[in-house]
Amino acid sequence: MSTPVISSREADVLALLGEHLSNAEIAARLFISVRTVESHVSSLLRKLAVPDRRALSRRAAEFAPVQMAAPVLPAPLTAFVGRVRERGELAEALKKHRQVTAVGPGGVGKTRLALAVAGELAGEFADGVWFVDLAPVTDPGRVGDAVAAALGVGEQPGRGIDDSVFAVLADRQALLVWDNCEQIRDGVAPFLERLLAACPRVRVLVTSRARLMVPFERVFPVPPLSRDGGGESEAVELFLERAAAVGLSWDESVRDTVVALCERLDGMALAIELAAARCATLGLDGLVAGLSDQLRILAGGPRAADRHRSVRAVLDWSHDLLEPADRALLRRVSAFVVPFTAEAAAELAGFAPLDPGAVADGLAGLAEQSLLTVTPSASGTRYRALETIRQYGAERLDEAGETEAVRSRHVGWCLDRAAGLLDAGGADWRARFDAVAEDLRAALAWAAEQPRLRADAHRLALSLAESAFTRNLPGESQQRYEQAAALAGADADAGESLRLAAAVAGCRRLGDDMFRLHRAAAEAARRAGDLAGAGRDLAAAATVAYRFSSEFTRIPAVEEVMALLEEARKLSGASGPGSSVSDPSAAADPSAAVALAEAAVLADAFGAVQGATDNTVEETIALAERAVALAHRAGDPVAESAALDALSGARSWAGDSFAAAAAARRRIDLLTPLPPNPAPTHELLDALAMASGTALGAGGLAEARRWGRQLAGHPLLAEVGHHATSWLLVADAFAGRVGEVLTGSGRFLDAWERGGRQQSFSLGPAAASVAMVHGLRGDLAARAEWLGIVDRAGTAEEYRHGYGAILDAMVLLHEGDAAEALDRLAPEPEQVWKWVTWIWLHWYVALRAEASALAGHPDARARTAAARSLVAGNPVATAHVDRADALLDGDLPRLLATAKAFEAAGSRYQSARTLLLAGDEHAAAGAAALAEWGFGPGR
Repeated sequence: MSTPVISSREADVLALLGEHLSNAEIAARLFISVRTVESHVSSLLRKLAVPDRRALSRRAAEFAPVQMAAPVLPAPLTAFVGRVRERGELAEALKKHRQVTAVGPGGVGKTRLALAVAGELAGEFADGVWFVDLAPVTDPGRVGDAVAAALGVGEQPGRGIDDSVFAVLADRQALLVWDNCEQIRDGVAPFLERLLAACPRVRVLVTSRARLMVPFERVFPVPPLSRDGGGESEAVELFLERAAAVGLSWDESVRDTVVALCERLDGMALAIELAAARCATLGLDGLVAGLSDQLRILAGGPRAADRHRSVRAVLDWSHDLLEPADRALLRRVSAFVVPFTAEAAAELAGFAPLDPGAVADGLAGLAEQSLLTVTPSASGTRYRALETIRQYGAERLDEAGETEAVRSRHVGWCLDRAAGLLDAGGADWRARFDAVAEDLRAALAWAAEQPRLRADAHRLALSLAESAFTRNLPGESQQRYEQAAALAGADADAGESLRLAAAVAGCRRLGDDMFRLHRAAAEAARRAGDLAGAGRDLAAAATVAYRFSSEFTRIPAVEEVMALLEEARKLSGASGPGSSVSDPSAAADPSAAVALAEAAVLADAFGAVQGATDNTVEETIALAERAVALAHRAGDPVAESAALDALSGARSWAGDSFAAAAAARRRIDLLTPLPPNPAPTHELLDALAMASGTALGAGGLAEARRWGRQLAGHPLLAEVGHHATSWLLVADAFAGRVGEVLTGSGRFLDAWERGGRQQSFSLGPAAASVAMVHGLRGDLAARAEWLGIVDRAGTAEEYRHGYGAILDAMVLLHEGDAAEALDRLAPEPEQVWKWVTWIWLHWYVALRAEASALAGHPDARARTAAARSLVAGNPVATAHVDRADALLDGDLPRLLATAKAFEAAGSRYQSARTLLLAGDEHAAAGAAALAEWGFGPGR
């Protein structure tokens, strides 16, 4: 027997049922509504085939809640020593306070203490402990990106990465450890405040050299290692343990010397470790003598200040003991912000006085002196300096007058790596990008401030933008394209970057940004003297305002958009839409972009929120066809796809569902061969959704499911399961695939709730389709829950007059209530044309005809005749009309023939229901099929 498939949220609910909590208590614990809990309980009772809550509680242990796959905390290469008191106190502080900042100077041991405590507390956080290394982050605006990367969270279209993080953590019980926050406190503080407000079960442990100054912060000062106890102190224990690691051991006679040494080092963990690493070459006496000279200058200073200076003094001493070539290597590799290979170090640091061939040996020597750490990776050995040592190296780099030379070489190295990433590809591309991304960002930040490197910074910004998009980081991709535009040396290049940024904003469902960026691109084109290009960009902005009106937070005023269109016409040399409708090759033709804008704005081909309703269908089709012809003639498949989208809309307004579906299919044929760049990707995502919807409208259930599956599997929608699965849910529901709908609805619901319970033209039909399936199964509680979701995910008028009427009627007919079903479909198609055109028209007239036949309506035959003419060619809708006629005529053979027609069209539910309507032995076969597929008995 197969294991039931339950969603992650159902697993959470089941676990709390195992704790014998009430629905209200579960809702409070998971921060969801009681109605949602009731829906999940109902679903669990069905899936697990148990009679009541008590039985569910007994099954709870079998199904662990789905957790985020928390990564392992960084594993230090050396044992953690001492800190018994601090570990206990810091753990208690974290249990009492939601945010604790471990504060102390560099080298005191904050990170090791935080990791030790996090490891001890891991079992108390159901959703794990997560480590976020902020040391490589140089931009305060990228704190959210770093946290998202550590959590494995991707950006959700329509919201920034910060909001995506908050959505994922909203109901999670987790501990986040943020390390090395001091250099970006301006970014950490506001992000932390928002996180704590949005995620009430999350706690954050921060390490920093200074407090964050945020509300609710609990500061935990990290002291130096204790020297209490003389030879048995924590400081001495650390020294002896690290000395033993390099093969040394002493008898008790040296303990007093070690005690004095640790005292002079103020118990600073890093200073002790660096000193111990030198014992193998200097011996204890040489170590004491050398450090005594270095530390003598500290006498008489305040002890708190001494602790800062003691680490610096030991670093100075360690540095002075190095050979000149090793000193150069240490300071030069400080330019790397993430672990680097020996080959990378040779490229960056291998110039006079350092021989590139000596770099590998030099790195090994620095690692032996604890100035670098060795980090194994899948791609080979990598090296890294602790943040304190890296900062020290950067100071030495500046003192040596090599900062510009080394950082310029670092920029060049990053440009090579970025180009290699884009050219190489491969299964390990993502890992290779992650291994160098922070270096690319740091190099870009530095180069952008150097006037002589402006061209390099521009190239690096473009490379990073393209790589970030491929890596499914659209927020950063848009940011980098905009940065590239600001760095461009030519206005034409700036305009191209802004267009790419607009396309990425489209993938993110940010209409306002698309509108802004197309207008900015127009200004860049105007400055470059490209007036025709400026016209195209203004036309694109006007089109966006109507084509993607539901993705705006503030829809541009109609007057504003009309002004843009008029300016676009002037710049393109067109006088108006009527000048070229009859002859697309006329010299006065506008660009394809202007023609599309006219179809969008003047004829409302896309059915915009702010669109007018008094344009003729003929005018809309003519304008859309002109845009298609112009785009095709220009050889621009992306522009042609957008124009075909307008034509698909125009054809649907004309009631021609087959032509609408054909236009949508042509879009996919055009876009599939194109590289996955921003503009083609944006078009393809829209095209897949439209192809799935219009195929459903024409009765192509298998095709609708195929396009829906492609959309659901697109990597850019991995974080937005509600948008990804919406059309697949609709197609599966109409095909009668109960199991697929129930499984997919879990992903849809979780993503919709985490995504802020958005509303869109596709989310309402998806939720209503799930509600329909629950109705056909006889689960009225679940149906009511999903109808509540419809209220928030869709719009009232669309549900009342459009898809809702169709889906409700299907449930009512299943229940044998033909009169009520007919009442839901009472308006003539012309009365609800606005809501039933596009994909719902055939379903509306076919079900209306069938309900009329079953309810004995006097116009039933006239309605079936009218419907037959309209739906001809739609196999499912035609089968509905044939079934209605067979019922009116009492023609059993013809009725049974429709069962085969439904089966052939992929509608197994309707096939089985036909057998029910046929009665006698056929009804028994139909009931058995419905039960096998998970439907209720029906009537």
